[in-house]
Amino acid sequence: MAAEKDPLAPAARALRWTRAAMVLERVIQSLWLAVSLAILAVALWAFDLHTRLPGDSALWVAGAFGLAILLALGEGLWHFRWPTRAEAVARLDRTLAGRPLNALTDRQALGSGDAASEALWQAHRARMERLAATARPQPADPQITRRDPYGVRLVALTAGLMAVLFAVPGQQGPLAGMPGAAGAAIGPSWEGWIIPPAYTGRPGLYLNEIERETFEVPQGSRIVLRFYGQPGALTLEQSLDAGVTADDSGQALEFDARHSGRLTIDGPSGRSWQIAVQPDAAPVIEPTGPMGRGRGGVAEQPFTATDDYGVQTGEAVVTLDLDAIDRRYGLSVVPEPREPLHLSLPMPMTAARETVSETLREDLSLHPWANMPVEIALTATDAAGQTGTSPAREIVLPGRRFFEPSARALIELRRDLLWNRDNARRSAMLMRAMLHEGQEAFLFRGAPAMIRGAVSFIETRLDAGTFDGAARNELAQDLWDLALLIEEGELANARERLQRARDRLAEAMERGADAAEIQELMDELREATRDYMEMLAEQMPEEETDQGDQRDRGGEQESQSVTQSQIQEMMDAIQQAMEEGRMDDAAEMMAQLNALLDNLQMQRGEGGESMPGGQAMEGLGDTLGEQQGLADETFEELQDQFGPDGQPGDQSQQGEPGKDQQEAMRELAERQRQLREQLRAQQLGELPGEGTNEGEQGLQSLEEADRAMNDAARALEEGDMRGALERQAEALEALREGMRNFRDALDADQRERAATDGESDQQAEGQGTGRDPLGRELGSTEQGGVGPGLPGEDPRARARELLDEIRRRQAERERPEDERDYLGRLIDPY
Repeated sequence: MAAEKDPLAPAARALRWTRAAMVLERVIQSLWLAVSLAILAVALWAFDLHTRLPGDSALWVAGAFGLAILLALGEGLWHFRWPTRAEAVARLDRTLAGRPLNALTDRQALGSGDAASEALWQAHRARMERLAATARPQPADPQITRRDPYGVRLVALTAGLMAVLFAVPGQQGPLAGMPGAAGAAIGPSWEGWIIPPAYTGRPGLYLNEIERETFEVPQGSRIVLRFYGQPGALTLEQSLDAGVTADDSGQALEFDARHSGRLTIDGPSGRSWQIAVQPDAAPVIEPTGPMGRGRGGVAEQPFTATDDYGVQTGEAVVTLDLDAIDRRYGLSVVPEPREPLHLSLPMPMTAARETVSETLREDLSLHPWANMPVEIALTATDAAGQTGTSPAREIVLPGRRFFEPSARALIELRRDLLWNRDNARRSAMLMRAMLHEGQEAFLFRGAPAMIRGAVSFIETRLDAGTFDGAARNELAQDLWDLALLIEEGELANARERLQRARDRLAEAMERGADAAEIQELMDELREATRDYMEMLAEQMPEEETDQGDQRDRGGEQESQSVTQSQIQEMMDAIQQAMEEGRMDDAAEMMAQLNALLDNLQMQRGEGGESMPGGQAMEGLGDTLGEQQGLADETFEELQDQFGPDGQPGDQSQQGEPGKDQQEAMRELAERQRQLREQLRAQQLGELPGEGTNEGEQGLQSLEEADRAMNDAARALEEGDMRGALERQAEALEALREGMRNFRDALDADQRERAATDGESDQQAEGQGTGRDPLGRELGSTEQGGVGPGLPGEDPRARARELLDEIRRRQAERERPEDERDYLGRLIDPY
């Protein structure tokens, strides 16, 4: 009986090779880890690691490697499975269309006796045999990357290759004499590199490729040499640096190029060069002008620093010039020792630093040496650690100056306390003297009570022996805050502040001040204008009727009225003109603004109607006025209780307050609580800026005022007049801050409404008369004219206003970039 034919004979060759590849694949999967560990162990052995480990460490390392290899080998052999023929058939069949190998193993199930069915079956098998004959052997796919995520096999192969190439005979242990080692083949050789310091930005040099006999390198460049071959076959001679570091074999050498000299490598294939070392000069720094006093007493020191490779850091060192100080009064005692003042100099973040021209700006008003003779020296440091220092100059350290006599006196007493704590009792005596018949000497009415509190603080701490440095610094801060309140008069005279802000801005425009100073002065003018208009707003209820009569008289009186939003828009236009360099236009608009401010009147909206949120602002203004009146009455009660020198005015009144005084304090406390309830009702009502940052800040300020009012009422009930007065002052400040925030929110809302209404009006006009949203003619209408506009409004003037508003918004950096790009596209064609 003839042997049955193999149905897979057409793919027999491809099947055999595929099965062999599967065997190799599974061998690799089983043995890769053990082989990798073995190669690593041999590489370490070849590099003589076992002779470099102390004690018995080499045995422990060898044992660990042996155990790891055995475990890896055992696990691999345990999981090894010889691939079957069916597995090879399945892998090969997956690569063929229609799975022909699987089809060739099938048998005819139906119609085996029918000639037609058998003919069809044979045709099917013939087609499958033709497909099977196209099979190609499949390569092994061990998928080691998935099994070796840390690349152990690559590390082992690299280590093995390095051992074969660099295990030089006579140096690297038992493999030194292996045939094919690189050292035996190439003989003595060398390599060298010159690596300049990173801060120079110069590229490294490969000595083997330098053909010139003479070249230059920066000072401090690192020279690295590697000798290969028998030790002593190559030697080094150099005069660039006295200190050369070498490894134990003497084949790896490193040193720095400190000065010019010769570098020679003696031996086979040796070379020699004359190297010129470029010296690294120390940085140079010098002031470019005297230290000036900026706005608010900020010290300003311009300077220039240079270095051949760039300045890294700089600082100004300030020391007290005792010899130049007038040692009288509080300065007659020996000062407490203080460390010199170190101020970091500003450096550019991205620009080159070979030449740096900057200005140091630092507010040193709170420092004990402010407005006193000092010596200042500027120091610059480069990347190599070299420093350059300018000659010390004698100056008066700038700080804020006070012009109000009582504020200036408090600042002087503060200076004495910081000079030495021994001046504390003298300072308390002088502060008590300031209160003698000095009730009208302070712009801030709460100043006498706060000065008495400072005197009491000093005397109590001195008697208890606890007037230490921390207590002194706390008192110094309180005196500084009080001097500011007295100097500024608690926003004392809004008109004077406005005039001062106008004069300072005009002076800065005349001398061409920089953009930063202009921005600061413009912000000051905005704040002063807002405060001044708030003061006028408080007078409006009395003048409302008169203003209505004036509006009825005609356009002449109406033209003299101006809203706060219009003033803000004019300020924005002035600032934009200055930023664009149109100083003549800015000066002209500034003159117009000054004329408006000189004849300023407040409008409460178009046609005399209240603006949205105006009623709430009026309520807060009333609360502020009532709180100020209550604080004045509290202060008067405190004056009745104490004499002008801060002590009880009458011996008969010492001790507990009398019945009349207790009744007065209870009445004040009750009024304070009623005022607090009034404020709480206003908090629950509709306030401007809901959902905006200004609105949220205003609400927080009202909450602070609410807490201060509650504390003031409690202090009045307990008979603590001084504490009540301090809490009332806090409530006043919080109310003012809240009103400022709500005013900002109201102004922003008015500007948004004006812009939106204007755009809507122009769109409606454009649809009806053939004009676009900016008021330009789109084409002739049927009537051939311009078409009707808003009553009393020039369409072209309105178009100019809209263009100015778009330009203003496009210049605001805080707006999103997409919105600013869109606004820019709107105005580009025009």
